[in-house]
Amino acid sequence: MMTSLVLSAGALLAAIWIYNALVRDRNQVRNAWSDIDVQLRRRHDLVPQLVSAVKAYAEYEKATLTAVTELRSRSEQISHLPEKAAVEDAIEAGLQRLVAVAEDYPDLKADANFRQLQQSLLEVEDHLQYARRFYNGSVRVFNTRIESFPHLLLAAPLRFTPAEFFLAEADERATPSVELHP
Repeated sequence: MMTSLVLSAGALLAAIWIYNALVRDRNQVRNAWSDIDVQLRRRHDLVPQLVSAVKAYAEYEKATLTAVTELRSRSEQISHLPEKAAVEDAIEAGLQRLVAVAEDYPDLKADANFRQLQQSLLEVEDHLQYARRFYNGSVRVFNTRIESFPHLLLAAPLRFTPAEFFLAEADERATPSVELHP
């Protein structure tokens, strides 16, 4: 009788420990996604300012400006992670192209506002890369835990499902084609 009581108590404690580990890891994934979301919002807030700064100097780059603005709007409407990752990669490529425009326009390159925006964008991109790595690491730990014994014994019945990595397919990661007409 005492042995079965001790075994039952041990099994209950193990189940509680496993459940808490699953919840902790799931919350870590959610928190990591929140960090990415903050950086994406910061990037999205910089887009109109950067577009305005470049537009004042480079009417020639209007197609790139339009493409980046449209991608920003599209990204804000997407909730499915792989699609959002692909659009964000396209935004990143477009923003890099806008920043590269400064090389062709010395007045723009010398503009203090543009330099500040460029520096802010570089900081956001650095933070975003860190947030992506942290998120993907959290997803890897969480997914491994819910697929590993003994955690899988509780994960499936309690509906813990694998989280999605913040990655884009190779063909989706290609730089978007933007036609520039003088």
